[in-house]
Amino acid sequence: MEIRLPRGAARGRWLAGIAALAVLAGAGTWKAAADDGEPAVHREDRVLRMPGARIDTSYFTDGGAGRRPAVLVGHGFGGSKDDVRAQAERLARDGYAVLTWSARGFGASTGSIGLNDPDHEVKDVSRLLDWLAGRPEVQLDAEGDPRVGITGASYGGAIALLGAAHDERVDAIAPAITYWNLAEALFPEGVYKKLWAGILFSAGSAAPGATAPAAPRDTAPAPSGATGAPAESPSAPARCGRFTAELCALYERVATAGRPDDDARRLLQARSPSAFADRITVPTLLVQGQSDSLFPLSHADEAARAIAANGAPVAVDWIAGGHDGGDREEERVEARVGAWFDRHLRQDEGAGTGPAFRVSRTGGVDSTDGQARLRGATADRYPGLSAGPREFALTGREQRFTNPAGASPPAVSAVPGLTGGAGALSSLGVGVSLDFPGQFAAFTSQPVERPVRITGSPRVTVEVSSDRGEAILFAKVYDVAPDGRRQVLPGQLVAPVRIPDAAGGREVTLTLPAVDHEVDAGHRLRLVLSATDLGYASPAEPAVYTASATGPLVVPTAPSVATGSESAAWWVWALPAGGALVAAALLATARRRASAPAPEPGGADVPLEITGLAKRYARSSDRYAVQDLSFRVERGQVLGLLGPNGAGKTTTLRMLMGLIRPDAGEIRVFGHAIRPGAPVLSRVGAFVEGAGFLPHLSGRENLELYWKATGRPAQDARLEEALEIAGLGDALSRAVRTYSQGMRQRLAIAQAMLGLPDLLILDEPTNGLDPPQIREMRDVMIRYAAGGRTVIVSSHLLSEVEQSCTHLVVMDRGRLVRSGPVAEITGGGDTVLVTCEGEIPEPVVGKIAALPGVASAAPAEGGLLVRLDGSTTTALIAELVRLDVPVTGVGPHRRLEDAFLTLIGGSA
Repeated sequence: MEIRLPRGAARGRWLAGIAALAVLAGAGTWKAAADDGEPAVHREDRVLRMPGARIDTSYFTDGGAGRRPAVLVGHGFGGSKDDVRAQAERLARDGYAVLTWSARGFGASTGSIGLNDPDHEVKDVSRLLDWLAGRPEVQLDAEGDPRVGITGASYGGAIALLGAAHDERVDAIAPAITYWNLAEALFPEGVYKKLWAGILFSAGSAAPGATAPAAPRDTAPAPSGATGAPAESPSAPARCGRFTAELCALYERVATAGRPDDDARRLLQARSPSAFADRITVPTLLVQGQSDSLFPLSHADEAARAIAANGAPVAVDWIAGGHDGGDREEERVEARVGAWFDRHLRQDEGAGTGPAFRVSRTGGVDSTDGQARLRGATADRYPGLSAGPREFALTGREQRFTNPAGASPPAVSAVPGLTGGAGALSSLGVGVSLDFPGQFAAFTSQPVERPVRITGSPRVTVEVSSDRGEAILFAKVYDVAPDGRRQVLPGQLVAPVRIPDAAGGREVTLTLPAVDHEVDAGHRLRLVLSATDLGYASPAEPAVYTASATGPLVVPTAPSVATGSESAAWWVWALPAGGALVAAALLATARRRASAPAPEPGGADVPLEITGLAKRYARSSDRYAVQDLSFRVERGQVLGLLGPNGAGKTTTLRMLMGLIRPDAGEIRVFGHAIRPGAPVLSRVGAFVEGAGFLPHLSGRENLELYWKATGRPAQDARLEEALEIAGLGDALSRAVRTYSQGMRQRLAIAQAMLGLPDLLILDEPTNGLDPPQIREMRDVMIRYAAGGRTVIVSSHLLSEVEQSCTHLVVMDRGRLVRSGPVAEITGGGDTVLVTCEGEIPEPVVGKIAALPGVASAAPAEGGLLVRLDGSTTTALIAELVRLDVPVTGVGPHRRLEDAFLTLIGGSA
């Protein structure tokens, strides 16, 4: 397929094709890239010359023979190709040819940021397709037409949509958490989203000297066919970093005025996928985030409806996280993207691409890691944002409220980068929203009689007047608990609206943010109209608004998602007896397979015993993550689990906590075999890779909320005892956002100690702590074990392990290297510590160093360090007595670091 030529190009199409290949020619370097335990992937780094820029790329293949489909993977705004390397390698291992690149102005690529300008960034994608078409590994549909898909998140998701719209060679796309209309994303309903706009502008402006760095050196010739190619926009002022001059002027103009103008809207709309909606005709998987105040669910809704209208297959997946934080479900989403490409690029009819619609729902908190549990709800067709409407009458008289001078203090809904995905936890009663008295009107429903699942965008009609003639309001719907004091804003989302000509009163229908949220029976729905919001620009001039609810709150419930729509196969009904027999046989087999071995009679008092443990990950059949691992831990021990990166420590801990199953061997805790969900795991507490806390809540409130989410009785938490051991003191009553790093770590330890588990597992508990905080953490572990409980700690700080642990297990390459008491492991070696009365004179030290069988001697704290080289301790003592050295003792001296390096071969 030909490249779309710029206006004024005078060469023929065949010459343009040759020129394009010359433009894209460059010197590349092949490298082997492999994750721990995964097969190697070949990576070629190459700089490709484009008109007005040099684009830094990486090309991944698995080294297999034959042609295969290709995938382009775009990165997010402010990032680079390095951010998507892991996904690219996984796709390459699955048999795709994968190309990643740093977009103009990002990473090592030169050029200016044009926000996916069709004349620059989008044409770069077409040139990347030209390069792929010339690769011998890439499958072609026709000459110059590679079989190719595009995926990416946020900025990279938008380029997937735009690439499909502008280049007919694209065969399938899978954009994630991205925008459909960028103008509507940053100026929703004509209101300026100042906080997110400022974050994005800062991310694009952050460059040393406000200029793009030099790209890696390449040897590609200057493009002979580039005459007439579009030049970049004029350089922007230094204060705008890598942005083009027109985007720099747009941002400064809108940010100064506090409201968008028509030119700004037109420019962003022209660079949005929505401007080319009728051109996107390829199979599209849309992944959108529920915790996302930048690109909310409505963007995926508009994209789904537009692309489906073109006749293309479309699937929609609402993940729990988004730009505001939370769980982005990378592993599940990437697997679904891979299946999508298997079906639509490889034409694999058996590839399961998933349902037409899926939404992740929060269902409690996992007590092992503190993360929200997610479960999926599905439907065989996308329901949209208004299916299954239910009406709830709102009560409340006409209300007056004000926009304060300077629009300060503003109400708070989402705080990008700070909320931590609290929207994903709204079903647990968590929220960070705040409205100031006198600045809002509120209208409340009666208590709902039975649980209501909101799936979509609520709507309501209100009448608003303003003494300034124009009103800017922020509408939101709260889930209010029966006591009326606790309210949650689903998704932490708010809908802004600009209402012109409101001086005499105006009736408007408001569409509120799309959410998926369950309202419990007895709760109320509360509509709030606020005059301000932290994330948006409100007028600086004071104003008085009057508002009343003139219609009910209409809530979508999407019944097809709640009830499911899949029916059983016909033969299930035709052969009920046979089906029952098969089910019974399978059930019996599953029970035998899943049932845990009987408790070991003599192991009830043994905190942990591991026997013959082994684990291999998929695609690593020739390499064990853990192999033939056996050791035992007793009560009262503080066990240090040591090993270099890749030794298998984390895999061992994950198997110990029941998160993954071993391939062989057995783990027993207090005599009970570990299986996922084993009841004995309630006696295990874990702190692995840090814990997330809600910054606006106090330390005590965070712990109480966590314990409540486990569903266990409050009296079993033994909160006060855990807090006493952790030593948090008066800090418990303060908001967590005021905590130092050391206090946060101790709060995380206290969370792991809730219920005073008999076995406590700590993974790198001293990360990020200063020396006094490390000492405090050491004391916490020692105090906890002193009560007869057991602590297992994995750490790279060997000096701390030596001081706090009583026993050690050293692993390397998945195997046990050594286990035993710390003193026993450090006690060997060829260096001895000679203690004596007073200091040894320097001439005497020299004589000792010159003795036969002594390699060296040096003064040390408490005496003299002597390294033996053939001599024995007995012979050394005799020589010291002969030299009249006042010896008081001689003993082995070897630091844990020396012993560790010797055990793993690091001293070689």
